[in-house]
Amino acid sequence: MNDLFNSFMTGPDEQGRFGDFGGRFVSETLMPLILSLEAEYEKAKTDDSFWAEMNDLWTNYVGRPSPLYHCERLTEHLGGAKIYMKRDELNHTGAHKINNVLGQIILARRMGKTRIIAETGAGQHGVATATVCAKFGLKCVVYMGAHDVERQAPNVFRMRLLGAEVIPVTSGRGTLKDAMNDALRDWVTNVRDTFYCIGTVAGPHPYPAMVRDFQSIIGKEVRDQMMLAEGRFPDTLIAAIGGGSNAMGLFFPFLDDKEVNIIGVEAGGKGVNAKMEHCASLTGGRPGVLHGNRTYLLQDDDGQILEGYSISAGLDYPGIGPEHSWLHDIGRAQYVSITDVEALEAFQLCCTLEGIIPALEPSHALAHVMKIAPELPADHIICMNMCGRGDKDIFTVAKALNFEMGEFA
Repeated sequence: MNDLFNSFMTGPDEQGRFGDFGGRFVSETLMPLILSLEAEYEKAKTDDSFWAEMNDLWTNYVGRPSPLYHCERLTEHLGGAKIYMKRDELNHTGAHKINNVLGQIILARRMGKTRIIAETGAGQHGVATATVCAKFGLKCVVYMGAHDVERQAPNVFRMRLLGAEVIPVTSGRGTLKDAMNDALRDWVTNVRDTFYCIGTVAGPHPYPAMVRDFQSIIGKEVRDQMMLAEGRFPDTLIAAIGGGSNAMGLFFPFLDDKEVNIIGVEAGGKGVNAKMEHCASLTGGRPGVLHGNRTYLLQDDDGQILEGYSISAGLDYPGIGPEHSWLHDIGRAQYVSITDVEALEAFQLCCTLEGIIPALEPSHALAHVMKIAPELPADHIICMNMCGRGDKDIFTVAKALNFEMGEFA
């Protein structure tokens, strides 16, 4: 697929659309800020000094490239396909989020902004934002759902240690959707000095494409590393999806390699059912508008956004990035769901077989690997994105497995 007009890598269009999805649905107050950000990013994309600063920080601050790891014991245990992990949990701050945060905050500094706001679910985007703000001496405010503040206490403490103000959001279910709502309200109120650092491939244009571009360092590294390790590309890529930034970062550089299968894994919660006790927007939702873009959403017959559910705070969002919606509809990527129970099983297996404590988000991706690997031939190569480490989730997992933390004291 070398023909530009047949490429899957040319979007979005000038209106920020990926087919029927994306766009820019914001108030008049925010439109000048959005247009200013778009202009600054377009300028940065062709500025060698911008990418020199990014590459220096990715290398010497984040610790990139992250390793590509052959999971020998997991491969042997499951039988079938050969399994690799892209180990982005080894980044500084423990997840993929910092890849994107660095880019956005460098842009914010170029725009003269001194106050950074962010939303966070699992807390990893909040930690990454607080970390980079501390490095550059910027004021940082992080909105986090009150429910997530409780279940992600280690990350809340880390953000506060780094100097961020963490504001618990009590509206709705107190999760990621509600945190993003309040962050947008803040941005409208403080337009002069504030930059909104969005953590996923969602929101109004140019955020979905911009976050994707920064996260694409993941897939670019995998292309080089896999050629070095195997002499060819993987047969299948797998990544977990909430909004979908880690997945888009892995998938995007491979979109035009039609021989590579691409699978995104949504949070199936307690099962994809009529009660909506899940966050599988593509599996159980339909198109609508939320947080500045048109995409697949969990909503009722009147278009009211429903409260999703997942044991994983980072996947607990009732929507998905618009580029994922487009890839789903055109059939370039396949999207499946994994339940809490399946993710917990994968979490434990990864710990005991590979000595890696995964976050609950990539545990969903690993659970799907466990489903399909045994049925594939030994020469089939799977690469999944281990996008976060599980320190933040140990209390949630202990509770789910009926362990009393006092037993270990």
